[in-house]
Amino acid sequence: MNILEVIIFIMQQSMVFMIPLLVVALGGMFSERSGIVNIALEGKMVMGAFTGTFFLNLFQNPERTTDHGILLLALLVALVTGVIMSLPHAFASINLKANQIISGIAINMFAPAFVVYVAILYFSTQHISFRRQFTIESVPLLGSIPIIGPMFFQNANITTYLGFLICAISAFVLYKTKFGLRLRACGEHPQAADSVGINVVKIRYAGVLISGALAGIGGLIWIIPIATAFSGSVAGYGFLALAVLIFGAWKPRRILFAAFFFGILQTISSSFTGIPFLRDLGIPSSFYDMAPYVVTLIFLAFTSKNTQAPKAVGQPYDKGSR
Repeated sequence: MNILEVIIFIMQQSMVFMIPLLVVALGGMFSERSGIVNIALEGKMVMGAFTGTFFLNLFQNPERTTDHGILLLALLVALVTGVIMSLPHAFASINLKANQIISGIAINMFAPAFVVYVAILYFSTQHISFRRQFTIESVPLLGSIPIIGPMFFQNANITTYLGFLICAISAFVLYKTKFGLRLRACGEHPQAADSVGINVVKIRYAGVLISGALAGIGGLIWIIPIATAFSGSVAGYGFLALAVLIFGAWKPRRILFAAFFFGILQTISSSFTGIPFLRDLGIPSSFYDMAPYVVTLIFLAFTSKNTQAPKAVGQPYDKGSR
């Protein structure tokens, strides 16, 4: 394997790990930009992956080699699931003014237990299998471009392009629309936003529900390229997405680069045997397994003090306080 083949391999594998982190971190951004801490991304990913793979298990056509239509429907199911899972978190955080961290932890504890229980009840096993038939062998015209074609447009997943589309739409919505301006205002100074007629409760609900929708989609996007069965866990990716969100300073462009960085770390962790110079070092595999998380802690330790979270994040909004 020459150096160009190694680079192409790393880039393709990085996309697999990067895209779910990107989508889920963007979801967390919408919630926290509105002022609501969303530590429940992990649980919402689990529920989105569960209902999405459950749908695929029931409705996939085994005779088809590729079926992107059924994947888009499964993503819609995961999206709706994420929205539904966000409702109790939004109600507890906004209406009841409950502790937002505890509310999120409750969802994270509930989701895996619920998924395993229902899976065993329905399938007699916690593994929900599906057929991986969503790879694009080569995108017409683009796949034949030297270097770039094999890197981004051959043996690709449609979810990769969906992730970049979500990132572009998120940036546009956040910075170029009236809703985005109101969302940012509610996360920075909700009293000032309320004084000019913005309904803080509705905007915060919208932020949390969008967050849940993207987390649900992200859960299914995470499982589709790497497995043929879902077992009730997303391997801590919801928490890693929170790290990407913080490292990305709650801004779409920086979140994109942070997700790419962590995607490369995950690639090295899971696929180092396919990278000759890393394989030949003889370093134990356990070192590569823990490397992404150790690097995450180090980066957060050195960068979190320089990143500014929305000023009102985590603070229940009281209309009577000024």
